[in-house]
Amino acid sequence: MTDNSLPKAVVLVSGGMDSAVTIAVAREQGFQVHALSVAYGQRHSSELEASAQVARMLGAVEHKTVQVDLRSIGGSALTADIDVPLDAEDPGIPVTYVPARNTIMLSIALGWAEVLGSRDIWCGVNAVDYSGYPDCRPAFIEAFEQLANVATKAGVEGQGLRIHAPLMRMSKADIAREGGRLGVDFSATVSCYQADAQGRACGHCDACRLRAQGFREAGLPDPTRYV
Repeated sequence: MTDNSLPKAVVLVSGGMDSAVTIAVAREQGFQVHALSVAYGQRHSSELEASAQVARMLGAVEHKTVQVDLRSIGGSALTADIDVPLDAEDPGIPVTYVPARNTIMLSIALGWAEVLGSRDIWCGVNAVDYSGYPDCRPAFIEAFEQLANVATKAGVEGQGLRIHAPLMRMSKADIAREGGRLGVDFSATVSCYQADAQGRACGHCDACRLRAQGFREAGLPDPTRYV
């Protein structure tokens, strides 16, 4: 039964381990979670299926998936016919970076938050063990929060909006341990850039390597299913 006395939060959910832990943290802090996923033309649907399962398992009051066609502009190995790098990537921003993805996702979350009357938007971006994406850094989150508070009725006439990024300064090992503490079932999550239809991981892409390293350094069993 939904407790409508709790403050509402919109939480971006990708199906991966970071966003799963973010839902759990938001719930622990007393928020009623409205989970939001974006089908942007990514390589596989298994992460979206994982998003729905994770949101349900972790007690979100609802889960919404919004369609945005980023494949029509391409520019990324996740949205165009560009190979996903395996085992090692060149220095700099990798080809798996999706142009403006987090800006677009947070903008959709911002719109839904206004409709719901929520002041709080949560996302699982991380600037420690990550792939070097510019939209996973503290400066981006701070700038988007400033934007949200000048670009919306809720920001100008209301009490203001907050962007929560609780994992920003955690390592993948820290995130794995935090998920363990909060009872997150990581076996339901999908992180791989090119997971198959069953959500099984390749074990070689950057996302797979970071995930495996996190569980290893945390001293926790890795529940990832591999091809």
